[in-house]
Amino acid sequence: MLSQLNRRLEKILPLITPISVLIGVLLGSHLSVFTYLSPWLFAFMTFSGSISSSFREFVKVVVQPLPLITTLLILHVGMPLIALGLGHTVYGHEPLTITGLILAAAIPTGITSFVWVAIYRGNIVLTLSIILMDTILSPFVVPYTLSVLVGTKVQLDTFAMMKGLFFMIVVPSLIGMLLNQWTRGRIKEQWSGRLGPFSKIAMGVVVAINSSVIAPYLRDFSAKLLGLAGFVLVVASLGYMIGWLVAKLFRWEQDVVVALTFNSGMRNISAGAVLAVAYFPPPVAIPVVLGMLFQQSLASLFGFLLNRKYALKGDPTSLKVNGVN
Repeated sequence: MLSQLNRRLEKILPLITPISVLIGVLLGSHLSVFTYLSPWLFAFMTFSGSISSSFREFVKVVVQPLPLITTLLILHVGMPLIALGLGHTVYGHEPLTITGLILAAAIPTGITSFVWVAIYRGNIVLTLSIILMDTILSPFVVPYTLSVLVGTKVQLDTFAMMKGLFFMIVVPSLIGMLLNQWTRGRIKEQWSGRLGPFSKIAMGVVVAINSSVIAPYLRDFSAKLLGLAGFVLVVASLGYMIGWLVAKLFRWEQDVVVALTFNSGMRNISAGAVLAVAYFPPPVAIPVVLGMLFQQSLASLFGFLLNRKYALKGDPTSLKVNGVN
C-alpha cells in the first residue's frame, strides 16, 4: 500500500509544491504558527534519505571535492554577480531592490534540495556535503558578499544557524548512515520504500508552512510587483540552468548532474526572508519573499525536465549513490 501511495505521489509531484505554496499563502498566519514543526519535518526527511548512504560514499566526496567546490562557487560567486548585473540593468534606480536580489542569490542552498535530489535519483551524499559546508560557511560568506557588492554589513546569529544545522541535518544524517553501516544496507531495502511517501507528504507540509510567511507581502498587488515577480523568476531559473550546464561541461555522472542542478538553484529562502525583514527596509525583503513563492514550483519544473531527459524512475529513497568522477 505504501509503495503504491509513493508511486502516486511521484506522479503528482509537480502539483504538490505549487498547491502547498498556495495553501500557505491563503492560510497565512493560521499556518505560520506551526513553524516550530519545520525542523522536525526536515530532520525526518533527512533521515529518510540518509539510510541509503554509507560513510564510504561520504569519503568519496571528500577525496574528490571538485563538484562540491564548483557548487559553492556557483552559489556564492556566480549567482550574486548575475543578480548584481541584471539588477542594475533593470532596477538601476532602486538600490534597495538590487540589494534584495543580491541577498536572495547569496543565501545558502536550501535544505529541501536534499529531498528533490533524492526524488530524482541524484547524489545524496554530495548533496548532504554541499548543504553542510554551505550552511557552515554562510555566516561568513553572506555578510562578506553583501559588503563587497552592496556595501552592507549584516550580523548573523551564527550559533542559532549552527544549532539548526546540527539537529536538522547532522544528527539525522549520521543516524541514518550509521544504521546503514550497522545493518550492511538492509535498512535501505526494508524501510526506504515505507518512508518514501511520508517524506513527500512532509515536504508538502514544510513548503506550506514556510510559504505562509509571505502572505502579508502580497496584499498590495500591482503591475510593479508582478514585473518584479517575473524578474525574480528568471534569476531563480538561471541557478538551475547554470548548475546543469556546468555539470554537463565537466561530464560528470548523471547523479552528480541532478545534485548540482537542484543545489545550484535552491536557496534557504526562509532564512533569507527572516534576514531581510530583520536587517533591511521592506523593499529589500520583497525579492526574497517572492523567491519563496517560486522556488518549489521551479524545483518541480526542473525535476520534470530532468526526468524527461534522463528517464529518472523508481523509489528515490532506494537509489544507489554513485561515486563522483
